[in-house]
Amino acid sequence: MLKVGVIGVGSISELHLDSYKEHEEVTITALCDLNETRLQEKGSKYGVSQLYTSYQELLDQSDVDAVSICTWNNSHAEIAIAALLAGKHVLVEKPLSMTVDEAEAIQATANQSNKVIQVGFVRRHGDNVKLLKEFIDQNELGYLYYAKASILRRLGNPGGWFSDSKRSGGGPLIDIGVHMIDLCWYLMGKPKPVSVSGNTYHVLGNRSHINNLSFYKAADYDPSLNDVEDLTNALIRFDNGASLFVDVSFTLNAKQDEVRCQLFGDQGGAEIEPELSLVSEKHNTILNLEPQIDQLSFDFNSAFQNEINHFIQQIKGEESNMAPVEDGVEVMRMLRAVYESAESGKEVTL
Repeated sequence: MLKVGVIGVGSISELHLDSYKEHEEVTITALCDLNETRLQEKGSKYGVSQLYTSYQELLDQSDVDAVSICTWNNSHAEIAIAALLAGKHVLVEKPLSMTVDEAEAIQATANQSNKVIQVGFVRRHGDNVKLLKEFIDQNELGYLYYAKASILRRLGNPGGWFSDSKRSGGGPLIDIGVHMIDLCWYLMGKPKPVSVSGNTYHVLGNRSHINNLSFYKAADYDPSLNDVEDLTNALIRFDNGASLFVDVSFTLNAKQDEVRCQLFGDQGGAEIEPELSLVSEKHNTILNLEPQIDQLSFDFNSAFQNEINHFIQQIKGEESNMAPVEDGVEVMRMLRAVYESAESGKEVTL
């Protein structure tokens, strides 16, 4: 039985905890959070008695084999490195870190460790994505030369640590844009990024004055705190000639929220969001193809269960890592380059 601890028991941790709870080979033995009230609540909910406000105390426990790191972005690197040095397997939520230097420090530690470290790129584990990956691997879409992705929220700044750049490292780009950039890059075969041009906008603020329309708010929501961007867009070029365009927002004067992700190849195309569909050409005719599967859209619960299952299988030596630390470093390079380009007003060469 694998013994797992979870560090940081805010909202995202429940998806980890529920998935661990469902796994018959896992026992949740310890939890850690700076907020003692929340820590006690989660301990009671999941039947965990070993509760710590210091992550190092949790890591010192011999009955913890692996940890999920679900804390603020600014502590990911520090805790991941400490966990690896303590001999624990690590699943760290995206983004891997706040800076490239931090990401490379994690990678250096991981290279000296014999422990598993997996980055929480949960969208890679969606059932619809896994199916599409099979088609791509069989060259059904051919050379993927362009991808286009959006997550546009008209009112969706969660506030709290999400809108505090010191803890988050940025706004919608580093929170939700990381998912789209990683997903497209992963499905395109992970080509090497060579240049990035990006823009960020601080125009609308968090729009906390808006009434009659509800949205998710962080546990520590504070309408007076917001120093992250409203909107980011970016064009990323790769060494194989392919390119990726992405735009993401926490708030935007749009008619409705939008989640869209498309891939275009020389043999076919695909749309992953809002639902999986394929485009092909047969006998001089263009075909729009809808796979007959249970779930065409991304399902967070099943994807997190798949992610946790994969983490456990790796620890057991039964699967190879499909979200290794190297990928987390490369995605961080792209994210920081977008911010750098937006600040300088110039294209950034990687």
